[in-house]
Amino acid sequence: MPTLKDIMTANPVTCTSDATIQDVARLMDERDIGDVIIMDGEAISGIVTDRDIVIRGLAKGMDGSTSVAEVCTGDVITLSPQDDVTKAAEVMAKQAIRRLPVVESGKPVGIVSLGDLAMDRDPDSALADISAAPADE
Repeated sequence: MPTLKDIMTANPVTCTSDATIQDVARLMDERDIGDVIIMDGEAISGIVTDRDIVIRGLAKGMDGSTSVAEVCTGDVITLSPQDDVTKAAEVMAKQAIRRLPVVESGKPVGIVSLGDLAMDRDPDSALADISAAPADE
């Protein structure tokens, strides 16, 4: 049975809760990613996605100087690299989340997305094809 370590994207990008949404959007652009884990010291305090910045921030009239803490999701659900892929799929479905931080000894070591699960479960699916495609510039 594959584990999250087998399918996760390692070395997730993090920032502090006082970063602005513009700072985080730039990070996402530079790293070609759609999520950043928010850290409060050594602890995960949230996760922010490109969608959060747009829907919770910009669409509500916030500007680029808004703190990422104002638009992120707190109470982040995490799993371990040793957890199996089926457990991740069940958690993501039950909680209706698209990205799941993978944590070891309290530190983020990876991210698993719906696309990662699709590529593992059904590499010929449309979602797997989309996830595997290079990003548009």
